[in-house]
Amino acid sequence: MSKICQDRVVIVTGAGRGIGRAHALEFARQGAKVVVNDLGAEADGVGSSAGPANEVADEIRAMGGEAIVNGADVADFEASRELVKSAVDTFGRLDVVVNNAGFLRDRMFLKISEDEWDAVINVHLKGHFCTSRHAAEYWRNESKAGNPVDGRIINTSSGAGLQGSVGQGTYSAAKGGIATLTLVQAAELGRYGVTANAIAPAARTRMTEAIFTDMKAPEAGEFDENAPENISPLVVWLGSSESRDVTGRVFEVKGGIIGTSDGYRDGPIVDKGSRWEPDEVGAAVSEVIAKSPVPQKVFGT
Repeated sequence: MSKICQDRVVIVTGAGRGIGRAHALEFARQGAKVVVNDLGAEADGVGSSAGPANEVADEIRAMGGEAIVNGADVADFEASRELVKSAVDTFGRLDVVVNNAGFLRDRMFLKISEDEWDAVINVHLKGHFCTSRHAAEYWRNESKAGNPVDGRIINTSSGAGLQGSVGQGTYSAAKGGIATLTLVQAAELGRYGVTANAIAPAARTRMTEAIFTDMKAPEAGEFDENAPENISPLVVWLGSSESRDVTGRVFEVKGGIIGTSDGYRDGPIVDKGSRWEPDEVGAAVSEVIAKSPVPQKVFGT
């Protein structure tokens, strides 16, 4: 069986557990050299431990692959620069960044503290920015030097970021920002040989088990549609050379399902041809709403 990521160099952030761990292992099975990045924090971002990342790297080496461990905080601009540098210094280049790291501090909107808001936005949205920013700079420099570039950015959004989720205002805002950031990355970085796509995965992890009680493992022998490993084949394909013509997309993925999210699109309009009077606007709004699709429900409603 051919390995679609043979010798490609991949950074996976948040790779110590859950979906990130599954990504790192599948990239290794497909021939990639993997930088396993993880702080080893708890599900709420507190604490740190090198254990989870080292365990994943050991698994990769045990299967005959190549891996190094990096404990950088992806939301630290200079630390994430060193993360990218470690991949290039160790393996000679960088081909793929999978932004996966994150944690939850869920609260109803009226109870979110400033510290909780900052922490969640920082790890998800800024964390995606930092690592991708330094990787993009590396790829731009390679392109300008005349070296071939086949770079990939794979971001992790969420259904919460696409439709919203009750009790997850901060997380939803961060994940929605990530989806839009992906579109901008795709538009700006294509000239350098780089694609950018995002996934909105649904799987059983530390972050989802406490929220979605229907994600329990099935009986032995049954297909586990909520297993994190189901997400990784799409991510690995997006990280391969085969995906070079796919960019600026947000994919929803769960179990055996792969789909795309359309996101915001221009909808019906009413054009008066001149300035509206305030007392005319209500009828116009009713008209365009009547012509528009009904919005998807927010998760939890």
